[in-house]
Amino acid sequence: MAASAYDLVVIGGGPGGYTAAVRAAQLGLKTACVEKWPRLGGVCLNVGCIPSKALLDSSEYFHLAKTQFAEHGIRIGEAGIDIAQLMARKERVVRDLTDNVRKLLETHKVDIIHGTAKLTGRDRVEVSGDPPRALVAKNIILAAGSEPAALPGTPFDGKMIVSSTEALQFDRVPQDLGIIGGGYIGIELGSVWLRLGARVTVIEMLPDIVAAMDGQVGRRLLRVLKKQGFTFRLETRVASAQVEGGIVTVQVEAAGKIEALEFDRLLVCVGRRPLTRELGLESAGIEPDPETGFIHVDAALRTSVPTIYAIGDLVPGPMLAHKASAEGMAAAQTIAGKFGEVNYDAIPAIVYTAPEVASVGLTEEQVKERGIPYVTGVYPFTGNGRAKCFGDTEGLVKLIAHRKTDRLLGAHIIGARAAEMIAEAVLAVEFGASLEDLAGTVHGHPTFAEAFMEAALAVKK
Repeated sequence: MAASAYDLVVIGGGPGGYTAAVRAAQLGLKTACVEKWPRLGGVCLNVGCIPSKALLDSSEYFHLAKTQFAEHGIRIGEAGIDIAQLMARKERVVRDLTDNVRKLLETHKVDIIHGTAKLTGRDRVEVSGDPPRALVAKNIILAAGSEPAALPGTPFDGKMIVSSTEALQFDRVPQDLGIIGGGYIGIELGSVWLRLGARVTVIEMLPDIVAAMDGQVGRRLLRVLKKQGFTFRLETRVASAQVEGGIVTVQVEAAGKIEALEFDRLLVCVGRRPLTRELGLESAGIEPDPETGFIHVDAALRTSVPTIYAIGDLVPGPMLAHKASAEGMAAAQTIAGKFGEVNYDAIPAIVYTAPEVASVGLTEEQVKERGIPYVTGVYPFTGNGRAKCFGDTEGLVKLIAHRKTDRLLGAHIIGARAAEMIAEAVLAVEFGASLEDLAGTVHGHPTFAEAFMEAALAVKK
Protein backbone atom coordinates (compact mmCIF):
# COMPACT_ATOMS: atom_id res chain seq x y z
CA MET A 1 0.00 0.00 0.00
CA ALA A 2 1.70 3.19 -1.20
CA ALA A 3 1.73 6.04 1.28
CA SER A 4 0.64 9.61 0.49
CA ALA A 5 3.01 12.27 1.85
CA TYR A 6 1.91 15.47 3.60
CA ASP A 7 3.43 18.32 5.55
CA LEU A 8 0.55 17.96 8.03
CA VAL A 9 -2.11 15.37 8.74
CA VAL A 10 -4.92 16.46 11.03
CA ILE A 11 -6.87 13.66 12.73
CA GLY A 12 -10.38 14.99 13.37
CA GLY A 13 -12.60 17.37 11.42
CA GLY A 14 -14.19 19.26 14.32
CA PRO A 15 -13.72 22.96 15.18
CA GLY A 16 -10.11 22.41 16.25
CA GLY A 17 -9.20 20.09 13.41
CA TYR A 18 -10.72 21.92 10.46
CA THR A 19 -9.48 25.28 11.74
CA ALA A 20 -5.95 23.87 11.99
CA ALA A 21 -6.17 22.35 8.51
CA VAL A 22 -7.38 25.56 6.89
CA ARG A 23 -4.75 27.69 8.62
CA ALA A 24 -1.97 25.28 7.68
CA ALA A 25 -3.10 25.31 4.06
CA GLN A 26 -3.19 29.11 4.08
CA LEU A 27 0.42 29.05 5.25
CA GLY A 28 1.48 26.84 2.35
CA LEU A 29 1.52 23.39 3.97
CA LYS A 30 0.28 20.35 2.07
CA THR A 31 -2.47 19.22 4.42
CA ALA A 32 -4.92 16.37 4.88
CA CYS A 33 -7.83 16.22 7.32
CA VAL A 34 -9.08 12.76 8.36
CA GLU A 35 -12.64 12.44 9.72
CA LYS A 36 -14.33 9.20 10.74
CA TRP A 37 -17.89 10.57 10.56
CA PRO A 38 -19.71 10.99 7.22
CA ARG A 39 -20.01 14.72 7.88
CA LEU A 40 -17.29 17.14 8.94
CA GLY A 41 -17.69 19.42 11.94
CA GLY A 42 -17.12 16.99 14.78
CA VAL A 43 -19.23 16.86 17.93
CA CYS A 44 -19.88 20.61 17.94
CA LEU A 45 -21.60 20.88 14.57
CA ASN A 46 -23.21 17.44 14.50
CA VAL A 47 -24.31 16.55 18.04
CA GLY A 48 -23.26 19.43 20.26
CA CYS A 49 -23.06 23.22 20.06
CA ILE A 50 -25.02 23.78 16.87
CA PRO A 51 -28.00 21.41 17.17
CA SER A 52 -28.45 22.29 20.83
CA LYS A 53 -28.55 26.02 20.06
CA ALA A 54 -30.98 25.41 17.18
CA LEU A 55 -33.32 23.63 19.61
CA LEU A 56 -32.80 26.28 22.28
CA ASP A 57 -33.77 29.03 19.84
CA SER A 58 -36.82 27.13 18.57
CA SER A 59 -38.03 26.33 22.08
CA GLU A 60 -37.46 29.94 23.15
CA TYR A 61 -39.67 31.22 20.32
CA PHE A 62 -42.38 28.78 21.43
CA HIS A 63 -42.06 29.92 25.03
CA LEU A 64 -42.24 33.60 24.04
CA ALA A 65 -45.29 32.96 21.86
CA LYS A 66 -47.07 31.44 24.83
CA THR A 67 -45.99 33.90 27.51
CA GLN A 68 -44.95 37.30 26.11
CA PHE A 69 -46.40 37.98 22.67
CA ALA A 70 -49.69 39.22 24.13
CA GLU A 71 -47.86 41.86 26.17
CA HIS A 72 -46.47 43.24 22.91
CA GLY A 73 -49.93 43.33 21.36
CA ILE A 74 -49.36 40.27 19.20
CA ARG A 75 -52.36 37.93 18.96
CA ILE A 76 -51.73 34.43 17.62
CA GLY A 77 -54.21 32.15 19.36
CA GLU A 78 -53.06 29.01 21.12
CA ALA A 79 -49.46 28.09 20.31
CA GLY A 80 -48.65 24.47 19.50
CA ILE A 81 -45.46 22.55 18.85
CA ASP A 82 -44.57 20.26 15.95
CA ILE A 83 -41.59 18.19 17.15
CA ALA A 84 -40.95 16.70 13.71
CA GLN A 85 -40.70 20.16 12.12
CA LEU A 86 -38.55 21.44 14.99
CA MET A 87 -36.13 18.54 14.51
CA ALA A 88 -36.15 18.94 10.73
CA ARG A 89 -35.13 22.59 11.08
CA LYS A 90 -32.31 21.59 13.43
CA GLU A 91 -31.06 19.07 10.87
CA ARG A 92 -31.12 21.69 8.10
CA VAL A 93 -29.02 24.03 10.22
CA VAL A 94 -26.52 21.24 10.94
CA ARG A 95 -26.39 20.13 7.29
CA ASP A 96 -25.83 23.65 6.00
CA LEU A 97 -22.99 24.33 8.41
CA THR A 98 -21.26 20.99 7.88
CA ASP A 99 -21.51 21.51 4.13
CA ASN A 100 -19.88 24.91 4.62
CA VAL A 101 -16.97 23.28 6.46
CA ARG A 102 -16.43 20.88 3.57
CA LYS A 103 -16.48 23.76 1.08
CA LEU A 104 -14.03 25.70 3.25
CA LEU A 105 -11.53 22.82 3.26
CA GLU A 106 -11.98 22.19 -0.45
CA THR A 107 -11.49 25.89 -1.26
CA HIS A 108 -8.14 25.76 0.56
CA LYS A 109 -7.19 22.52 -1.21
CA VAL A 110 -7.10 20.44 1.97
CA ASP A 111 -7.42 16.72 1.18
CA ILE A 112 -10.49 15.36 3.01
CA ILE A 113 -10.13 11.68 3.91
CA HIS A 114 -13.02 9.80 5.53
CA GLY A 115 -12.20 6.86 7.78
CA THR A 116 -10.84 6.04 11.23
CA ALA A 117 -7.26 7.22 11.64
CA LYS A 118 -4.65 5.45 13.73
CA LEU A 119 -1.01 6.25 14.37
CA THR A 120 1.33 3.49 13.23
CA GLY A 121 4.50 5.41 14.02
CA ARG A 122 5.75 8.90 14.77
CA ASP A 123 5.20 10.05 11.21
CA ARG A 124 2.68 7.53 9.89
CA VAL A 125 -1.10 7.35 9.93
CA GLU A 126 -3.26 4.47 8.75
CA VAL A 127 -6.84 5.26 7.72
CA SER A 128 -9.45 2.51 7.60
CA GLY A 129 -11.73 2.40 4.58
CA ASP A 130 -12.25 0.68 1.30
CA PRO A 131 -9.48 0.65 0.42
CA PRO A 132 -7.44 1.56 3.52
CA ARG A 133 -4.89 4.34 3.13
CA ALA A 134 -1.44 4.99 4.52
CA LEU A 135 -0.24 8.57 5.12
CA VAL A 136 3.23 9.86 5.86
CA ALA A 137 3.34 13.23 7.61
CA LYS A 138 6.11 15.55 8.69
CA ASN A 139 3.72 16.76 11.39
CA ILE A 140 0.48 15.42 12.90
CA ILE A 141 -2.24 17.18 14.87
CA LEU A 142 -4.49 15.00 17.04
CA ALA A 143 -7.96 16.55 17.23
CA ALA A 144 -10.23 13.54 17.77
CA GLY A 145 -12.52 15.20 20.32
CA SER A 146 -14.46 13.54 23.14
CA GLU A 147 -17.50 11.44 24.01
CA PRO A 148 -20.08 11.53 26.84
CA ALA A 149 -18.90 9.91 30.06
CA ALA A 150 -21.16 7.27 31.58
CA LEU A 151 -22.00 7.12 35.27
CA PRO A 152 -21.22 3.86 37.13
CA GLY A 153 -24.47 2.03 37.83
CA THR A 154 -26.29 4.07 35.17
CA PRO A 155 -25.23 2.77 31.74
CA PHE A 156 -26.54 4.38 28.57
CA ASP A 157 -29.14 2.40 26.63
CA GLY A 158 -29.73 5.08 23.99
CA LYS A 159 -33.50 5.15 24.54
CA MET A 160 -34.45 5.62 28.19
CA ILE A 161 -31.08 6.43 29.74
CA VAL A 162 -29.42 8.73 27.26
CA SER A 163 -26.49 11.03 26.62
CA SER A 164 -26.71 14.55 25.21
CA THR A 165 -26.60 13.06 21.69
CA GLU A 166 -29.93 11.24 22.07
CA ALA A 167 -31.47 14.13 24.03
CA LEU A 168 -31.14 16.20 20.83
CA GLN A 169 -33.27 13.69 18.95
CA PHE A 170 -36.32 12.88 21.11
CA ASP A 171 -39.40 12.24 18.95
CA ARG A 172 -41.74 13.47 21.67
CA VAL A 173 -41.64 15.74 24.71
CA PRO A 174 -40.94 13.70 27.86
CA GLN A 175 -43.46 14.09 30.67
CA ASP A 176 -40.79 13.78 33.34
CA LEU A 177 -37.17 14.31 32.34
CA GLY A 178 -34.47 13.55 34.88
CA ILE A 179 -31.02 15.05 34.35
CA ILE A 180 -27.96 13.84 36.21
CA GLY A 181 -25.48 16.70 36.27
CA GLY A 182 -26.02 20.42 36.76
CA GLY A 183 -23.38 21.61 34.31
CA TYR A 184 -24.03 23.73 31.25
CA ILE A 185 -25.00 20.82 28.99
CA GLY A 186 -27.65 19.53 31.38
CA ILE A 187 -29.05 22.99 32.08
CA GLU A 188 -29.25 23.90 28.38
CA LEU A 189 -30.94 20.67 27.29
CA GLY A 190 -33.19 20.85 30.32
CA SER A 191 -34.24 24.33 29.18
CA VAL A 192 -35.21 23.02 25.73
CA TRP A 193 -37.54 20.33 27.05
CA LEU A 194 -38.88 22.40 29.95
CA ARG A 195 -40.05 25.10 27.52
CA LEU A 196 -41.70 22.46 25.36
CA GLY A 197 -43.69 21.11 28.30
CA ALA A 198 -41.59 18.59 30.24
CA ARG A 199 -41.23 18.51 34.00
CA VAL A 200 -37.47 18.69 34.55
CA THR A 201 -35.53 17.56 37.63
CA VAL A 202 -31.78 18.16 37.84
CA ILE A 203 -29.79 15.93 40.20
CA GLU A 204 -26.40 17.37 41.15
CA MET A 205 -23.97 16.05 43.76
CA LEU A 206 -22.42 19.50 44.35
CA PRO A 207 -24.14 22.33 46.25
CA ASP A 208 -24.18 24.55 43.12
CA ILE A 209 -25.01 24.30 39.43
CA VAL A 210 -22.34 25.10 36.80
CA ALA A 211 -19.74 24.98 39.53
CA ALA A 212 -17.06 27.01 37.72
CA MET A 213 -19.37 30.04 37.52
CA ASP A 214 -18.94 33.16 39.64
CA GLY A 215 -20.93 32.56 42.83
CA GLN A 216 -23.09 35.67 42.64
CA VAL A 217 -24.06 34.93 39.05
CA GLY A 218 -24.58 31.23 39.74
CA ARG A 219 -26.96 31.92 42.62
CA ARG A 220 -28.91 34.32 40.42
CA LEU A 221 -29.18 31.74 37.65
CA LEU A 222 -30.33 29.04 40.05
CA ARG A 223 -33.06 31.33 41.38
CA VAL A 224 -34.27 32.21 37.87
CA LEU A 225 -34.31 28.60 36.68
CA LYS A 226 -36.31 27.52 39.72
CA LYS A 227 -38.81 30.25 38.92
CA GLN A 228 -39.07 28.91 35.36
CA GLY A 229 -40.04 25.49 36.70
CA PHE A 230 -36.82 23.51 37.12
CA THR A 231 -36.63 21.22 40.16
CA PHE A 232 -33.12 20.93 41.59
CA ARG A 233 -31.89 18.16 43.85
CA LEU A 234 -28.52 19.54 44.94
CA GLU A 235 -25.98 17.70 47.10
CA THR A 236 -27.63 14.51 45.94
CA ARG A 237 -25.76 11.40 44.80
CA VAL A 238 -27.11 8.92 42.25
CA ALA A 239 -26.61 5.30 43.33
CA SER A 240 -28.18 3.52 40.37
CA ALA A 241 -30.85 3.62 37.70
CA GLN A 242 -32.89 0.87 36.12
CA VAL A 243 -35.53 0.71 33.39
CA GLU A 244 -38.72 -1.28 33.83
CA GLY A 245 -42.10 -0.93 32.18
CA GLY A 246 -41.16 2.25 30.31
CA ILE A 247 -40.08 4.01 33.50
CA VAL A 248 -36.56 4.89 34.70
CA THR A 249 -36.25 4.50 38.47
CA VAL A 250 -33.30 6.39 39.94
CA GLN A 251 -32.03 5.63 43.43
CA VAL A 252 -30.62 8.81 44.99
CA GLU A 253 -29.05 9.59 48.34
CA ALA A 254 -29.12 12.96 50.09
CA ALA A 255 -28.45 13.84 53.72
CA GLY A 256 -28.14 10.15 54.54
CA LYS A 257 -31.56 9.26 53.13
CA ILE A 258 -32.22 7.05 50.09
CA GLU A 259 -35.09 7.88 47.77
CA ALA A 260 -36.44 6.55 44.46
CA LEU A 261 -37.29 9.03 41.69
CA GLU A 262 -39.18 8.06 38.53
CA PHE A 263 -38.79 9.52 35.02
CA ASP A 264 -39.76 8.56 31.49
CA ARG A 265 -36.35 9.73 30.23
CA LEU A 266 -33.05 10.09 32.08
CA LEU A 267 -30.30 12.30 30.62
CA VAL A 268 -26.82 11.70 32.01
CA CYS A 269 -24.54 14.76 31.73
CA VAL A 270 -21.62 14.10 34.06
CA GLY A 271 -18.87 15.24 31.72
CA ARG A 272 -17.01 14.02 28.67
CA ARG A 273 -13.86 11.97 28.17
CA PRO A 274 -11.18 12.39 25.50
CA LEU A 275 -11.31 9.98 22.55
CA THR A 276 -7.79 8.61 22.69
CA ARG A 277 -8.33 4.83 22.81
CA GLU A 278 -8.43 4.33 19.01
CA LEU A 279 -5.61 6.70 18.09
CA GLY A 280 -2.74 4.21 18.41
CA LEU A 281 -0.81 6.52 20.72
CA GLU A 282 1.38 3.66 21.91
CA SER A 283 2.73 3.24 18.37
CA ALA A 284 4.16 6.74 18.56
CA GLY A 285 5.34 6.47 22.17
CA ILE A 286 2.70 8.84 23.59
CA GLU A 287 1.11 7.98 26.94
CA PRO A 288 -2.16 9.67 27.95
CA ASP A 289 -2.80 10.47 31.60
CA PRO A 290 -3.89 7.16 33.19
CA GLU A 291 -6.57 8.83 35.32
CA THR A 292 -8.08 11.46 33.02
CA GLY A 293 -7.15 10.15 29.57
CA PHE A 294 -5.86 13.60 28.56
CA ILE A 295 -2.74 13.99 26.44
CA HIS A 296 -0.29 16.36 28.07
CA VAL A 297 1.26 19.01 25.84
CA ASP A 298 3.65 21.91 26.21
CA ALA A 299 2.85 25.58 25.65
CA ALA A 300 3.18 25.04 21.89
CA LEU A 301 0.68 22.10 22.07
CA ARG A 302 3.41 19.56 21.29
CA THR A 303 3.11 16.11 22.83
CA SER A 304 6.13 14.15 24.07
CA VAL A 305 6.84 13.58 20.36
CA PRO A 306 7.90 17.00 18.96
CA THR A 307 6.23 16.49 15.56
CA ILE A 308 2.88 15.35 17.01
CA TYR A 309 0.53 17.95 18.47
CA ALA A 310 -2.74 17.54 20.39
CA ILE A 311 -5.58 20.05 20.77
CA GLY A 312 -9.16 20.51 21.91
CA ASP A 313 -10.88 17.95 24.08
CA LEU A 314 -7.82 15.69 23.99
CA VAL A 315 -5.83 18.07 26.20
CA PRO A 316 -6.51 19.51 29.67
CA GLY A 317 -8.74 22.55 29.95
CA PRO A 318 -12.38 23.40 29.27
CA MET A 319 -14.00 21.32 26.52
CA LEU A 320 -15.11 24.25 24.39
CA ALA A 321 -15.25 24.48 20.60
CA HIS A 322 -13.67 27.94 20.51
CA LYS A 323 -10.83 26.79 22.77
CA ALA A 324 -10.17 23.94 20.32
CA SER A 325 -10.23 26.36 17.37
CA ALA A 326 -7.74 28.67 19.07
CA GLU A 327 -5.44 25.74 19.78
CA GLY A 328 -5.78 24.46 16.22
CA MET A 329 -4.81 27.87 14.88
CA ALA A 330 -1.84 28.13 17.24
CA ALA A 331 -0.57 24.63 16.45
CA ALA A 332 -0.81 25.19 12.70
CA GLN A 333 1.10 28.46 12.93
CA THR A 334 3.81 26.86 15.08
CA ILE A 335 4.22 24.04 12.56
CA ALA A 336 4.55 26.61 9.77
CA GLY A 337 7.34 28.36 11.67
CA LYS A 338 5.24 31.29 12.84
CA PHE A 339 4.20 32.44 16.31
CA GLY A 340 1.31 30.51 17.82
CA GLU A 341 -0.11 30.92 21.30
CA VAL A 342 -3.37 30.59 23.22
CA ASN A 343 -4.20 32.98 26.04
CA TYR A 344 -6.16 30.71 28.34
CA ASP A 345 -7.08 33.65 30.57
CA ALA A 346 -9.12 35.11 27.71
CA ILE A 347 -11.36 32.20 26.76
CA PRO A 348 -15.06 32.95 27.27
CA ALA A 349 -17.49 30.47 28.80
CA ILE A 350 -21.18 30.68 27.87
CA VAL A 351 -24.36 29.00 29.09
CA TYR A 352 -27.20 29.43 26.57
CA THR A 353 -30.08 29.39 29.01
CA ALA A 354 -32.61 32.22 29.28
CA PRO A 355 -31.18 34.41 30.65
CA GLU A 356 -27.83 33.63 29.10
CA VAL A 357 -24.70 33.52 31.22
CA ALA A 358 -21.27 34.45 29.92
CA SER A 359 -17.93 35.02 31.60
CA VAL A 360 -14.22 35.45 31.03
CA GLY A 361 -11.28 35.61 33.40
CA LEU A 362 -11.32 35.15 37.15
CA THR A 363 -14.35 34.79 39.41
CA GLU A 364 -14.62 36.66 42.70
CA GLU A 365 -13.99 33.38 44.51
CA GLN A 366 -10.77 32.85 42.57
CA VAL A 367 -9.35 36.32 43.25
CA LYS A 368 -10.10 35.86 46.95
CA GLU A 369 -8.42 32.45 46.96
CA ARG A 370 -5.32 33.91 45.31
CA GLY A 371 -5.17 36.86 47.66
CA ILE A 372 -5.41 39.43 44.87
CA PRO A 373 -6.55 42.90 45.99
CA TYR A 374 -9.65 43.63 43.92
CA VAL A 375 -12.69 45.80 43.37
CA THR A 376 -16.02 44.96 41.74
CA GLY A 377 -18.54 46.92 39.75
CA VAL A 378 -22.09 45.64 39.26
CA TYR A 379 -24.83 47.07 37.10
CA PRO A 380 -28.32 45.52 36.81
CA PHE A 381 -30.22 45.34 33.54
CA THR A 382 -33.21 46.91 35.28
CA GLY A 383 -31.47 50.23 34.63
CA ASN A 384 -30.66 49.51 30.98
CA GLY A 385 -32.85 51.20 28.39
CA ARG A 386 -32.46 48.53 25.71
CA ALA A 387 -33.34 45.78 28.17
CA LYS A 388 -36.49 47.72 29.12
CA CYS A 389 -37.53 48.02 25.47
CA PHE A 390 -36.71 44.38 24.86
CA GLY A 391 -38.87 43.36 27.79
CA ASP A 392 -36.19 41.38 29.62
CA THR A 393 -34.44 43.13 32.50
CA GLU A 394 -33.35 40.01 34.38
CA GLY A 395 -29.65 39.94 35.23
CA LEU A 396 -26.55 42.05 35.66
CA VAL A 397 -23.00 42.74 34.53
CA LYS A 398 -20.26 42.21 37.11
CA LEU A 399 -16.69 43.38 36.53
CA ILE A 400 -13.71 42.45 38.69
CA ALA A 401 -10.51 44.49 38.55
CA HIS A 402 -7.19 44.70 40.36
CA ARG A 403 -7.51 47.29 43.13
CA LYS A 404 -4.07 48.80 42.51
CA THR A 405 -3.61 48.56 38.75
CA ASP A 406 -7.29 48.88 37.70
CA ARG A 407 -6.71 46.06 35.19
CA LEU A 408 -9.76 43.98 34.33
CA LEU A 409 -9.42 40.49 35.83
CA GLY A 410 -12.84 39.04 35.09
CA ALA A 411 -16.26 39.81 33.67
CA HIS A 412 -19.48 37.95 34.39
CA ILE A 413 -22.87 38.54 32.77
CA ILE A 414 -26.28 37.07 33.32
CA GLY A 415 -28.96 38.44 31.06
CA ALA A 416 -30.29 38.63 27.53
CA ARG A 417 -27.56 38.87 24.84
CA ALA A 418 -24.83 37.88 27.32
CA ALA A 419 -23.32 35.49 24.77
CA GLU A 420 -22.75 38.38 22.34
CA MET A 421 -21.76 40.95 24.95
CA ILE A 422 -18.92 38.90 26.43
CA ALA A 423 -16.75 39.53 23.35
CA GLU A 424 -16.07 43.08 24.55
CA ALA A 425 -14.81 41.76 27.88
CA VAL A 426 -12.69 39.08 26.18
CA LEU A 427 -11.01 41.77 24.09
CA ALA A 428 -10.47 43.87 27.21
CA VAL A 429 -8.80 40.98 29.04
CA GLU A 430 -6.70 40.11 25.97
CA PHE A 431 -5.40 43.67 25.71
CA GLY A 432 -4.98 44.22 29.46
CA ALA A 433 -7.60 46.99 29.56
CA SER A 434 -8.53 48.80 32.74
CA LEU A 435 -11.88 49.77 34.18
CA GLU A 436 -11.01 53.33 33.22
CA ASP A 437 -10.69 52.18 29.61
CA LEU A 438 -14.12 50.52 29.72
CA ALA A 439 -15.75 53.46 31.49
CA GLY A 440 -14.31 55.89 28.94
CA THR A 441 -15.34 53.92 25.87
CA VAL A 442 -18.39 55.41 24.17
CA HIS A 443 -21.14 52.80 23.80
CA GLY A 444 -24.10 53.12 21.47
CA HIS A 445 -27.41 54.03 23.09
CA PRO A 446 -29.63 52.24 23.78
CA THR A 447 -27.72 48.95 23.83
CA PHE A 448 -27.28 46.07 26.25
CA ALA A 449 -23.53 46.69 26.04
CA GLU A 450 -23.91 50.01 27.85
CA ALA A 451 -24.14 47.90 31.00
CA PHE A 452 -20.39 47.27 30.67
CA MET A 453 -19.66 50.97 30.83
CA GLU A 454 -22.08 51.43 33.73
CA ALA A 455 -20.56 48.53 35.67
CA ALA A 456 -17.10 50.07 35.25
CA LEU A 457 -18.40 53.42 36.46
CA ALA A 458 -20.10 51.76 39.44
CA VAL A 459 -16.83 50.58 40.99
CA LYS A 460 -16.08 52.11 44.38
CA LYS A 461 -12.31 52.29 44.89
